[in-house]
Amino acid sequence: MSRVKFFATLRDITGVREINVEGVKNIKELLEILYSRYGERFRKEMERKNMILVNGRNVLDLQGYETKIEEEDEISIFPPVGGG
Repeated sequence: MSRVKFFATLRDITGVREINVEGVKNIKELLEILYSRYGERFRKEMERKNMILVNGRNVLDLQGYETKIEEEDEISIFPPVGGG
């Protein structure tokens, strides 16, 4: 079972800090599950260039949305950081 952790506005949208998922092959498949579960507001927030980490490594440095998810992986999803 893999653990998905949500941060900041994503935590507000989902109403949870983390969930467990099973049988998910890659990030793309995980996102489809999350879109289905948490709806359009979650999808729109994810369009804002969120950072997705698998075991602390950014998926952009791996295989992007095709990054494989193994059992016991930890996926962390952060909204974009604002600054100025």
